[in-house]
Amino acid sequence: MTTAALLSILDSVLIQGHPLDKAFARVDFGKDKSQAVQAAQHLVRYARRYGALAGRPWPLRKGDLPAVLAAWSALEKPALTLKVKPLVLDKAEVAAVKADPTLWESYPDWLYALMAQRLPNWGELAKALNKPAAQYLRVNSLKTDARSLQRQLAAEKVEADIIDTGCLKLRRFANVFRTQAFKDGSFEQQDWGSQQVAAWLDASPGMTVIDACAGAGGKTLALAAQMQNKGRLLAMDIFDGKLLALRKRARRAGVHNLETRLIEGSATIKRLKGKADRLLLDVPCSGLGVLRRNPDCKWTIAQAHIDNLIAIQKQILDSYSRMLKPGGQLVYATCSLLPQENELQVAEFIERSQGQFVMERQQTLSPLDGDTDGFYMALIKRQQ
Repeated sequence: MTTAALLSILDSVLIQGHPLDKAFARVDFGKDKSQAVQAAQHLVRYARRYGALAGRPWPLRKGDLPAVLAAWSALEKPALTLKVKPLVLDKAEVAAVKADPTLWESYPDWLYALMAQRLPNWGELAKALNKPAAQYLRVNSLKTDARSLQRQLAAEKVEADIIDTGCLKLRRFANVFRTQAFKDGSFEQQDWGSQQVAAWLDASPGMTVIDACAGAGGKTLALAAQMQNKGRLLAMDIFDGKLLALRKRARRAGVHNLETRLIEGSATIKRLKGKADRLLLDVPCSGLGVLRRNPDCKWTIAQAHIDNLIAIQKQILDSYSRMLKPGGQLVYATCSLLPQENELQVAEFIERSQGQFVMERQQTLSPLDGDTDGFYMALIKRQQ
């Protein structure tokens, strides 16, 4: 069953262009699920490497996928039993693939060239973004503290280390969503870097805080904890389904000061002009900083898509920033490493504002600087 499951996932992601999580939901791994899931993630991450080792041109076709499995089996000798035709790898051929970082690190030609042009340390970043992501939990301070959560998880055979007062890092992968601690709302699974974004906003009890690109609301819930459930917390998004999911998560987390609002057009934003003490703009982005968690993204993203996202980010900054009070602060954030989505985007916004907004500080979190995903954050103050 494992071979069929892996082939099904590779077909779904690499041939049909479906997200990896959707591909996982469609297959039955059987008794080897844990190993098979890790194998599938690895194969999607390094699909081009194994295709090249198997002598298959890129992009792959469906008929090439058994050869991809065979190349992986021959190079890595995984513990899983695969029903594929054995492949013997020539050392010279392996060396030739290894010498080409686009093939060995497994990126589309255009994406590797773009990132190398924009980021001087891309060679090292390309490797770092291929490493499996660590598993972090954000402690829900509305319900517990780090030490108590650590003890509760240990009782459920989930071992974790305290990173700071609000974050735990698991020592090994675990399905934490089955734990009683999760059902009690004691934590949310969230990368350490992502947790820093909400922390930068420094929301306080009694404030009016708007998360204007809330999505499913991981950062919204962190803001609620900062506010100690006091004040007005407004979560907004253009997708009602995401706000519905957020309301369910908020109930589990014990959040009581949350209001959700669907963005139906510019009028929704205009009605909130000058209302927010704090504003979070966690904007739609390429996701190129979180490839460790979403390796399928590099096979589905396109240059035109990135260009479109940059235009959307500009529009959001210009329009949504009007919700901020004079003297208020906003955090602009992405999970990208591209300067065009990050510091250059913010610099152009500051310039367009003609003194209305000023930069307080900015930071890029990189996998090269620690065991985190790639994030960019800018703290911006409205002067007038």
